[in-house]
Amino acid sequence: MYQLIRSLLFRFPTEDVHYFSMNALRSACKTGFMKKIISSNFSFNDTALSKELFGLYFKNPVGLGAGFDKNALYLTELETLGFGFVEIGTVTPKPQAGNDKPRLFRLPKDKALINRMGFNNDGVEVVSKRLKTWKDKNKSESPIIIGGNIGKNKITANEDAWKDYEICFHGLFDCVDYFVVNVSSPNTPGLRELQEKDSLRKILAHLQVINNSKAKRKPLLLKIAPDLTKEQLDDIVDLTFEVQLDGLVATNTTISREHLVTPKSEVEAMGAGGLSGKPLMERSTEVLQYLTNQLQYKVPVIASGGIFTGADAEEKFDAGASLIQVWTGFIYEGPSIVKNICRYLRNEKLNQETN
Repeated sequence: MYQLIRSLLFRFPTEDVHYFSMNALRSACKTGFMKKIISSNFSFNDTALSKELFGLYFKNPVGLGAGFDKNALYLTELETLGFGFVEIGTVTPKPQAGNDKPRLFRLPKDKALINRMGFNNDGVEVVSKRLKTWKDKNKSESPIIIGGNIGKNKITANEDAWKDYEICFHGLFDCVDYFVVNVSSPNTPGLRELQEKDSLRKILAHLQVINNSKAKRKPLLLKIAPDLTKEQLDDIVDLTFEVQLDGLVATNTTISREHLVTPKSEVEAMGAGGLSGKPLMERSTEVLQYLTNQLQYKVPVIASGGIFTGADAEEKFDAGASLIQVWTGFIYEGPSIVKNICRYLRNEKLNQETN
């Protein structure tokens, strides 16, 4: 059924369809009866899949990566679809419009997307107010785990980037359950330069000083690119231990255009941006495996990149992932993706227990 719906939606501009689909879901969830139907059809509840990590309780290990719900507009709807956690953002201190449209492109033959959104978001003040309102409204329930993905504004010089991360950290501290520092998006000029060891140390160590001064600190993670060299990954590992990061997210989108089925001329016409989806699966898993080995499994890693099915998720867990995030897979597989992955993981667990 979703394949038919997807074929219709894919006839329209990618970014417009994103908001149309999510707004339609939000309208449906406003009715208690419809919300229950959606939840019963798309969520998968089994305590065997729950997990405690970072001192947090995840009802299942399948999350939604940053960039999908940048402004925390659809948390109720995403929770209804069964996600174990949602990472909002990337949030910057000041609102920004992002790059010029069109800036989000489909590559159906490759089950991939190219985006150059450019950290378009409402800014930390607006997003934090929205999160507080949502949390107050859901106090009586057991709300979904929310991660806050934070970045710098485009106009902020790299030498001052630490100030932007500090502003976002303070602004979201009471509204999110964990933080992810994003220095790996390819769509903000110069941002990836902050992945260099000295630049990263300045940002992360400063945030940890603030974090450790709080009555109850929040888990602090770093999201990295899949395009890093072995030496750069080793620097990340060293820094992870040095500043005592709580975890890593591996990986963001790639600037590579290798091994695509889509004709080169079509890809070049789309222009610059980060590639996500199936073509990212192999490289992101390689990075994940390398990191978990070098970290000796002492620091949790959230896997992101090319996850569409339960088998994809299992591959990430076999490579050492503690949790997984989907994004492009959600676009191609539809609202059943969480349920399908969780059912697969549960069946695998049962098979292992039986054998």
